[in-house]
Parts: sequence; C-alpha cells; structure tokens
Amino acid sequence: MSQFNLDNDDFRNHLYNQSKDGKRLWIYPGRIIGKLYKLRTYVAYVLLTLLFGLPWMKVNGQPIFLFNVLERKFIFWGVPFFPQDFHLVALGLVSFLIFISLFTVLFGRIWCGWACPQTIFMEMLFRKIEYWIEGDDKAQRRLNESPWTNEKILKKSSKHTLFFLLAFVISNTFLMYIIGKQEWLKMINENPYDHMKGLAAMLIFTGVFYFVFARFREMVCIVVCPYGRLQGVLLDNNSILVQYDHKRGEPRGKATKTEEKGDCIDCHWCVRVCPTGIDIRNGSNQLECIGCTSCIDACDEVMDKVHKPKGLIRYDSLNGVNTGTKLKFTKRIAAYTSVLILIISVLVFMLATRRNWESTLLRTPGMTYQYDEKTQLVSNLYQLRILNKSMKAQGFQVSVDAPLKLVWVGNRIQQVPAFQMAQGEFFIQAGTLSWEPGEKVLVKIISDEGKEENLKTSFIQPDE
Repeated sequence: MSQFNLDNDDFRNHLYNQSKDGKRLWIYPGRIIGKLYKLRTYVAYVLLTLLFGLPWMKVNGQPIFLFNVLERKFIFWGVPFFPQDFHLVALGLVSFLIFISLFTVLFGRIWCGWACPQTIFMEMLFRKIEYWIEGDDKAQRRLNESPWTNEKILKKSSKHTLFFLLAFVISNTFLMYIIGKQEWLKMINENPYDHMKGLAAMLIFTGVFYFVFARFREMVCIVVCPYGRLQGVLLDNNSILVQYDHKRGEPRGKATKTEEKGDCIDCHWCVRVCPTGIDIRNGSNQLECIGCTSCIDACDEVMDKVHKPKGLIRYDSLNGVNTGTKLKFTKRIAAYTSVLILIISVLVFMLATRRNWESTLLRTPGMTYQYDEKTQLVSNLYQLRILNKSMKAQGFQVSVDAPLKLVWVGNRIQQVPAFQMAQGEFFIQAGTLSWEPGEKVLVKIISDEGKEENLKTSFIQPDE
C-alpha cells in the first residue's frame, strides 16, 4: 500500500515524497531483482569500471581525460584542448545538447535510469550497502521507527561509515579527473601542509557526496536536476517511455464473480519499488520518473504469480499503448537528426584539420619604429607566442623573406615542450624606404613536422 495516500486527481499538486503539510516523507524503495535490474547492474558495473579506471590510464604519458580548470588544460579521449579551442568546445556542447534533445524525443529519460551517475551511485552502490546492512524496505522502516538499541547503533554507524568511505573514494576519483593522477599522488603522499587547498577540496567533495547519497537522494532528480522538466517539452506521444498499459490494466483491482477487472490487481508493488516514490499508473510523463524500470520488473513478477501476461508496465509509446502503433520517424526527429549530423560533420572536419600548435604575433605595445643612422635600418619590435597543444615537444623555425631581416632579442624560440607556451621577442629590420608603406610583413613559422603558418603584421617606418 502506498505510504503517501494521494488521490489520483491530486497527484500533480504534490511531490510524492512530501506530506500535505510540507514535510518530507522518507522513501523506502522495495528491492526487486528482475531481468531489467540485472541488465542495469551489468551496464552500471561497466560504467563504474570506466569511471574509476580511466584516471589511471595514460596515452603518450598523458591522462585520457583531464578537466584542469585552474590551469585551463583539458584532455578529452587523449586529445588536448586549450582556451584557444573554445570554439570547438562550444560546438561540441551544442552537438551534445542536440543529441540529448533527439535522444529524449525518442527514448525519454533512459539516460537517467541507466547511465546517470546519480542513479548508478545511489542504486548500485549506496542502496546495495543499505540493503546489505539494514535489510529490505520493511526492515529499514522498522529500524528507523524503533528506539535506539545497540543493534540499531551498530547498523547505523556501519552504514554511514561505509557511506562516508565510498563518498571519499568518489571524491578522490573526481579530483583525479581535475588535477591528474600525478598531482593526486603527490597530494596524498607528501606533507599535507603543502597541499591544504587540495585536501580541503577533497573533504568538501566528500561531504557533498555523502550528503547527497545519505540524505538528499531522490531530491536531486526531483528538485535539482532540470532534465525532468525539460522532458515535458521534448516528449510527444511517440516517445518510448516506461508506460502503464491503462487499456489492459483498468479498472484495477482484484476480480470478483460479480465484477470484471483489468489485469492490474492494485497491489502497489510498482509504487513500493520506485526510488522516487511515484505511481507509474498516473501516467508516464511525470518529472519524478527516472525510467529505472524497477516497476516493470515488479509488475512482471506479479503478473507471473497471478498467471497473466507480462508487459502491463513496459517500454512503449503512448500511441503504442492507445492504438498499437509503433514509433514513427517524424519530421521533428528528421530535423533534429539533420542538424545533429551537420554539426557533428563540421566538428569532425575542424578536429581533423586542427593544428597541434597555435601562434600569436603582436607588435610590442607602446613602441614605434627604431632608426639606426649608421646602418640606415628601420627596426620594429614584435612579441611571438607559440602554444604547443600536442603531447610531445615540438621544434619551430621562424623567418621572414628578404629584404627583411629577423633578429631575436634574448631567448630564441626553437623548441616548445608539450602543453606549454613559449614566448619570445624579435626585431624585424628593413632598409630605409626598401619596404612599401602600408604593406604587411609576412612572418613564417614552420614546425618540425613540416606544418606552416604565415602571420601578417604591420611594419612602421619613417615617412619619405
């Protein structure tokens, strides 16, 4: 029986985990191990292996993923990105948003139920620990309502200790994605006083994760995450969602000799196992539904017991339930797909033609030309910056065509280490009146791989 006791006509006016006087109702999801739950478990373990394993893997001595916001260095699948590549990042984000929109139009919140880190951590790690220590939903409710005894203290302290340790491991993993494995190893092996900022960040992240999975839980999906509200805009009657077949199930209730009922026996198992506490029979387009399929497994198990066909709750579209029609390739899906293919094509082309280095040339601010009466040469001072975006050191040659002459000031840029920027200054010299006024100077930069870039700049000289 549902613990929320909300009428069907009133369910949209209340959160399922909230009483009518505004107090939060703690959700105790029942444990159901069905076919889809087992499949979700396998998918989750693969994703968790990738999440915890990728920070330890390297490509050419560099991590596969790195999101170092402080140093503005990013690596995605072994490809480094810098602030100078912001246009590529922006295009990638646009592609991702369109993909999410198209995916939601087709399959609803399948991401939330199968791949979202919040769901995977909660259901496949923290919830399993809770079941292991405190028992199923009924046992957990009894334990919470019972007075404090040695058994309750032991179970609660054991559970929350494991929760905190797991949150600590997760926070360290996310920190490795930000600062890299080497810096993380330094932080935990060296004197803690030398890494106070890193340790503070680690503890803050641990506290946040512990709070989210120990107390906040489904509120992340219901209150914080905007995706549930977004799906209400993107979904249509052809979207594949977790659906209750109301035509087959209604009127619900146990059949009697005098009254025919639908296949739904109103056992409330679908409500009992839901991690957000909703009643899927009120309709699939509820922002609290994360598409986790627990209700499908529970209903199929009940249908087996009452000797009725499975699939009363299943993956289907609303049109599929009402009319039996299958998913159609609509104009909206075609439009999303076309735009997505176009943007991805442009992104792939830009990535394929992207140089692994970038240069910037500027005339030194605040300085005009210099004139040497002895040599009758006019000199302009320039600043050159070369950013090496690759995972190895690169050599460069900088030159100008005759009659111009390039003279370095201080260190000459010859080799730039991986992920570093080199800066140098040089004079460009020309004989008096040997250069047409207003004509641009062409500076050639050639890498040791043979790639060339020509930079144009102005050259100032005395009037005739």
